[in-house]
Amino acid sequence: MRFIGSKVNLLSNIEGFINENITDSPTVFMDMFSGTGTVAEYFKKDYCIYSNDSLYFSYILQKARIENNHVPRFTKLKQRGISDPLGFLETAEIIIKPDYFITHNYSPYNGCERMYFSVENASRIDFIRQQINKWKENNLINKKEFAYILATLIEAIPYISNISGTYGAYLKHWDKRALSKLKLQRIEVKDNYYTNKSFNEDANQVIERVRGDVLYIDTPYNSRQYISNYHLLETIARYDYPEIYGKTGLRPYQNTKSAYCSKRDVLNVFSDLIEKAKFRHIIVSYSTEGLMTVDEIEQVLKKHGIADTFNLARIPYRKYKSKHKQEESNLNELLFYIQKDIPLVKGNRSIELSDEIEDVAFEDNNSKKKDLSYQKVDLFSINGIKVETGSTHNVATLKRPPIRVGKYHAQEYIKSPLNYIGGKYKLLKQIIPLFPEDINTFVDLFAGGLNVAINVNANRIIANDINTFVIGVLKEMASLSVEEVLEHIHNRIKEYNLSKENEEGFKKFREYYNLTKQPLDLYTLICYSFNYQFRFNNNQEYNNPFGRNRSQFSPALEIKLIKFVEALHSKNIEFSTKEFDLFNYKDLSKGDFVYCDPPYLITTGSYNDGNRGFKDWNEDQEYKLLQILDTLNASGVRFALSNVLKHKGQTNHILLEWAKKYHINYLHHDYANSSHNTTRGESEEVLITNYSD
Repeated sequence: MRFIGSKVNLLSNIEGFINENITDSPTVFMDMFSGTGTVAEYFKKDYCIYSNDSLYFSYILQKARIENNHVPRFTKLKQRGISDPLGFLETAEIIIKPDYFITHNYSPYNGCERMYFSVENASRIDFIRQQINKWKENNLINKKEFAYILATLIEAIPYISNISGTYGAYLKHWDKRALSKLKLQRIEVKDNYYTNKSFNEDANQVIERVRGDVLYIDTPYNSRQYISNYHLLETIARYDYPEIYGKTGLRPYQNTKSAYCSKRDVLNVFSDLIEKAKFRHIIVSYSTEGLMTVDEIEQVLKKHGIADTFNLARIPYRKYKSKHKQEESNLNELLFYIQKDIPLVKGNRSIELSDEIEDVAFEDNNSKKKDLSYQKVDLFSINGIKVETGSTHNVATLKRPPIRVGKYHAQEYIKSPLNYIGGKYKLLKQIIPLFPEDINTFVDLFAGGLNVAINVNANRIIANDINTFVIGVLKEMASLSVEEVLEHIHNRIKEYNLSKENEEGFKKFREYYNLTKQPLDLYTLICYSFNYQFRFNNNQEYNNPFGRNRSQFSPALEIKLIKFVEALHSKNIEFSTKEFDLFNYKDLSKGDFVYCDPPYLITTGSYNDGNRGFKDWNEDQEYKLLQILDTLNASGVRFALSNVLKHKGQTNHILLEWAKKYHINYLHHDYANSSHNTTRGESEEVLITNYSD
């Protein structure tokens, strides 16, 4: 993130300066004015880290990267079916609400003149902030999980902001990047095997309550208040509906001004900070254009430290600012060092926020727990933080494992290897989180290629579809081992010399299949057919043409098939080929759940384009299904219906009227018709349920 005063280009200089001046073995490093956490994160590889900043959005960034040693697992959300929280937040359908603060005040919505964000991105920001607040209130995420998600949002916002650098002003014309869609930044987290801590306080107050070895101080240099330049990030982070004012929508900050930005106050507060610091080593970053002079800083450091340890390094501004020329030829970044008569915090793997002295355990290179008990040591305690004060009784130096970097990984949904018209794979991350948590029997009434059922957790799954050929393929895959399935496919490929160029071999194999109707032969045939589709004539003969130069049983498709078959074997799944109105619903009870994804009355697909050997879909069928769902509702059985209310100018009035008595969940429709020659018109895709979330 671009940030005024960021030290990203000075990290190697700071590290070299530390190594030059510090020859003992410090353990605890504190970044007192941490900003976006660049310095704290960099030195996390070497120390137990403390960080602090008075701005809340900065604190959130630090809490995500510094306090966390692992990317959060989001266990409770995953138990609710939200396997990819960030993906869910990025794609869930949005309806702008009256309390969408960012949308109403910082985007050109409903007459607002401010142009910080597009309406689409502003409403996405509001949705995310309200959703994670709701998750937190309902105990579905903990504090660290909340901070991680919020940090991914804060990190993402500059990429879609219509600004030149800071939020002190917005551009009068739309910058291209501001019109791109918001994408949450997946934050990597380093594990340094320490218990790190971040603070959100005034530096001169928090310094009274902490102790460590190395204190890094990077105060503001001039009179510009950071809060005015980053007010919008602060408002989004706090989401506290402030009384904003002015052309740019500033939040009130008179009571939060930093004394370090005041020529009158800066020297006094800086001296107070150094005097109170219970740190052996102090590093100060400053600039020759700052409010304090070099001599003033030197005098303060020598007054409160050991004078003959003082050191100063000057780094020419151009040396770390690349090619930018400066009018001031003597402009330098300054690094100061002083040592205080304070003992090191030794022997501590972590500074525990606990009233107990605990034994230490950490993971070695083989990720096996290794217990290391400490001898009795003298401890220094501030607000429950127990730290060792350098007693001669400390234990031998411990060798820590290498730093591990954790990445955010969304749980991938299993994708069916069958390209069935209307498949819901791309909507799973929106649909499945809306399903009930505990399902006894899950009925997929129009199972198709099984994209939904294969990803549902239930004690029992019934996959039903009138298409006996599709069910036949699925049953065959479920009854055979992965090896047997692959062997059959590869034997047929070899026997008929199937490839994406050999149309004659394809036609011979298609003729053979229509005589024998072997399910795995059908799957193999589909792999070389146009768009990989199921297509039969009225005589129930497979008649899809050859997929020249496109379709084949590729290595990627083989991997997809293996994952799918393995998932089939892991579930208690039954198959059925009944018409939906002949299915036995009487055995279902309140713990069960019925999912319906019927052909859509106002769209077309190969399953809805004439009979094609199977029963077509019409208004009579639509009414029958809706009546069945009403009956299930009366019996206390939960259901969910996938459908579209509107498509290409048409409206399903039957469905729209019926759905008024239930819950309509609007989905972000992001998949197109499987035909590459077809363009999708505007659709209003929904999931209608007889229960609320």
